[in-house]
Amino acid sequence: MPAIPTGSPAPDFELMTDRSRVFRLSDNRGHPVVLFFYPQDDTEGCTLENIEFTALIPQFEGLGVRVLGVSPDSVSAHCAFREKYALCAVLASDPDHRVIEAYGLWQLKKMFGVEFMGVRRATVLIDPDGRVSEVIHATRIKGHAQKRLDAARALLKRPA
Repeated sequence: MPAIPTGSPAPDFELMTDRSRVFRLSDNRGHPVVLFFYPQDDTEGCTLENIEFTALIPQFEGLGVRVLGVSPDSVSAHCAFREKYALCAVLASDPDHRVIEAYGLWQLKKMFGVEFMGVRRATVLIDPDGRVSEVIHATRIKGHAQKRLDAARALLKRPA
């Protein structure tokens, strides 16, 4: 299944977060939302991505942009990951892959000649009206969070 197309309504969802709260996409209407989907807590690339988003959280918040990291890891794994690296981005648990699948990011992957199903690393920018503004597949992790901040800034400057 391909990633959700730009311009389409973002699928609403509810996921439990590492803050012991439910994140509902619909509760964030009126604000841009950055959803960054990543495969697994405490792995090299995912750690770098989360650290970079953490460093930029004050700037995202200053723009009124909500940021949410989503992976199949459990809430308790997210809590340990957050504490280990002093992460600020809210992390949501999707162990059944319902949200990951709704966004078209549960895909066949191949590593070392072995095929398996997993999360395709991507970031989805949702506009204040709840539509998918862009889907960016993170081919290079370093600098990815900054590019998403720049995209959010550009989105907010677009005429209505």
